[in-house]
Amino acid sequence: MSAVRQEVTAYEEPRALAPAQSQSEAGALVSMIERAARDPNVDIDKMERLLQMQERVLARTAREAFNVAFAEMQSDLPEIREKGRGDKNTTFALWEDVNEAIKPVLKDHGFGLSFKTGRTNDRITVTAILLHRAGHSEETTLELPVDTSGSKNAVQAVGSSTSYGKRYTAMALLNLTSRLKADRDDDGRGAGAPTVSEDQIADLADLIESVGANLTRFLAFMGVGSLAEIPAARFEHAVRELKKKERR
Repeated sequence: MSAVRQEVTAYEEPRALAPAQSQSEAGALVSMIERAARDPNVDIDKMERLLQMQERVLARTAREAFNVAFAEMQSDLPEIREKGRGDKNTTFALWEDVNEAIKPVLKDHGFGLSFKTGRTNDRITVTAILLHRAGHSEETTLELPVDTSGSKNAVQAVGSSTSYGKRYTAMALLNLTSRLKADRDDDGRGAGAPTVSEDQIADLADLIESVGANLTRFLAFMGVGSLAEIPAARFEHAVRELKKKERR
């Protein structure tokens, strides 16, 4: 058995490895392919098998990097305020608010979010695609009727359904939650709850500066408009979240 054939056999059953090991394995496979390409005794069939193995290893490495980054991102994703009003006074998070809140967090963790839309007769399909910089992506699709409620014209009806689809597919992919600001009284965050003191505000401001956090993003994450609006009961939580950024 040739050296090249032995190496091919060794990679025919990829193992579940840690991300760093996968990176090392991918690099070793690239080096092997380069050596095989310079060997006149290696036929096209063997080269094709090596390239197929490389694709599998790279795909696995990208998926592992996606999973690690996604897990780390979860604690940074904010709770979205429900500012939209629907039928029977129901509330929902507007897509504009969802998009504004998640874009900086996605960027910080190497993710991008895009959408594909389609239409068949009176049905709209929206597919959300969450792509990581390592190359792996996950997606989910929602099919829904054209929203003809109210006095919408044909274009507005399609736009409304598309916005709805973006909102719910994005929230499903990212495991986002939304809540009315008035519903925060179950954990000391209601309108009548005491807010942080001036000393605590100063401490948070100093910590934000020292860890290099973005104030606007932090306020959005906490669901408030200013540091002074942070409930006193959530002060320790705010400190912990900022210190997580310092450790990273």
